[in-house]
Amino acid sequence: MNIAAVSTDVPVNTEQLKRAGASKDFEALLLTQLLHSVRSEGSGWLDSGEDQSSDAAFGLGEEELGKALSASGGIGLSKLIDAGLKNQSQP
Repeated sequence: MNIAAVSTDVPVNTEQLKRAGASKDFEALLLTQLLHSVRSEGSGWLDSGEDQSSDAAFGLGEEELGKALSASGGIGLSKLIDAGLKNQSQP
């Protein structure tokens, strides 16, 4: 393969990338809040925690789990948000 033949002038739709990123971030935030809500209610997601350090550790874990879930497809909310934003941005 000739590296010189590979073009670096590939057009990148920055608006599409921004929409997709914002949609995934929003879904991750919602999933994180959902996990936090379930844990704080004592509904079975680990333990409610007895001190601030365990709350902080669980909070970080919930945030990372929310991001990981969203990055792997999540519950499909990011696709719906992205499609809605795309429809709104078109004249």
